[in-house]
Amino acid sequence: MGSFRFLLSRRWVLFFVVVVLLAWLAYLLGEWQFHRLDERRDRNAVIERNEVAPPAAPDEVMPVGGDVAASDQWRRVEATGTYVPEDTVIVRYRTRDGMPGADVVVPLETAAGPSLLVDRGWVPTGNSGATPTEVPAPPTGEVTVVGWARTDATDSTTVTDQSTRAISSEEIGPALDREVYGGFVDLESEDPAPAAAPDPNGLPELSEGPHFFYGLQWWFFGLLAIFGLVYLAYDEWRGPRPGRRGVKGSRPAKAPEADDADRDGEGAREPIGTRPSS
Repeated sequence: MGSFRFLLSRRWVLFFVVVVLLAWLAYLLGEWQFHRLDERRDRNAVIERNEVAPPAAPDEVMPVGGDVAASDQWRRVEATGTYVPEDTVIVRYRTRDGMPGADVVVPLETAAGPSLLVDRGWVPTGNSGATPTEVPAPPTGEVTVVGWARTDATDSTTVTDQSTRAISSEEIGPALDREVYGGFVDLESEDPAPAAAPDPNGLPELSEGPHFFYGLQWWFFGLLAIFGLVYLAYDEWRGPRPGRRGVKGSRPAKAPEADDADRDGEGAREPIGTRPSS
């Protein structure tokens, strides 16, 4: 067995640094997954609390010029007003079950003055990013709408020709020249109900997702890297062992040649032509 001086060699120092960095990265990725798990649990708790709460008026949870608070996300909201179908905004790039489609957002003019942005649901399109050719019309006249309060999106919210990639009241309001409540609602029901309607979005699935197992996997990878380093160092410290290819003294002894006895003169053949004639 050798000493541990080899650990101070350049090769082993670099190897040690690389393994430590990989283990640290695996630890951080595991922590990130567990952090996402905590966020999912907090979101589920908010949804479970708000879905059983009585409906609120829009101005209670969706202030004009503001946004829906995190604690009011998925709170049921009820409003009465009149839809304005000519101001419909199409939200593109919304897939469902692998099919391309778009969400349909229609402003609801309320008696209080501001309009409520209502995401009435999803409709299929021929191609990803395309505008639907047919959009179910909303009910005419006075309508009572119940939906789930949602916060504004923050990315890709620019509105062009009443089309966008994400819903933001801050962008849609000025684009339609309307005063709107902050955020928007995912439609749950309309009264009176229309003859045809887009597929509703509904509440998200209340699951914790795969984050717990992903976190464990990253931590396992980190421990595996450390274990591999320790094992290789131990193997190097033990040194060469008999039976390894190329190790001195490990090659089996060569078997004696069959004619070794001949070298001693025993049983040697007589040269041809030397046998005496009878």
